[in-house]
Amino acid sequence: MILSIYQTYSPAGNLSAGIREIETGLDRASKSGASILVMPELFIPGYLAVKKRPPKNWQSIVEKISQLCEKRNVGLAIGLPEFVNNKIYNSAYFFSSVGNLIAKHRKIQLFGTYEKNKFTPGEKVTSFDYDGIRFGLLICYDVEFPEHVRNLAKKNVDVILVPTANMMPYVNVNKILVPARAAENGITIVYANYCGSEKELNYVGLSAIYGQDGFALTSAEQKPGLISVEIKGQQVKGSIPTSTQLKDFVTSK
Repeated sequence: MILSIYQTYSPAGNLSAGIREIETGLDRASKSGASILVMPELFIPGYLAVKKRPPKNWQSIVEKISQLCEKRNVGLAIGLPEFVNNKIYNSAYFFSSVGNLIAKHRKIQLFGTYEKNKFTPGEKVTSFDYDGIRFGLLICYDVEFPEHVRNLAKKNVDVILVPTANMMPYVNVNKILVPARAAENGITIVYANYCGSEKELNYVGLSAIYGQDGFALTSAEQKPGLISVEIKGQQVKGSIPTSTQLKDFVTSK
């Protein structure tokens, strides 16, 4: 299976531009032979562009994303707000290659004043089966907590898909924390970030796919573009013996 990340700029509230970027990402992923594309957190309408009420024709926008997946025959994990009973969740959606909504994850760990004032936190990690592989979904700050990744590992997840909006100065997340989560659980992590700026935020970029040993299988710098890698065999099923902590862990007092 080929996994891809499309690192790009935030549409910053421009819905039409955001949809065009999704189509571009899916088109490039399709041409690269990818089965799944991962894009950043809250990509539509943009990380800092979420309002209290859904954008006009919101359901048709979600349906359009579904149709683009079917058109390009590529699965998509992408960050979108979820509006439910006067609450807003920072969510990650997974659409199959025929456009079906397979899974949805609500961000558990809300980061900073902006998120805590706007969103309702989720309560559980999310896992699902797709194309013979067990996947997990987390969002940005979620993956920085060892407990959430370990929870997915205990659910026999092989690959975690992570839409993110990591900004400066938190380069240590990309360089240290996310690789550590992969290595300590022997699990592949696909970490898809923005690049460029949005209002006062300067995004780190540095999207990457980390293998079970914590090393990057492929990574981006600060510029927009598609990165891809094929995972197969032991790389998928978590049988590479790089980590023994999960089975050896003893609870301390």
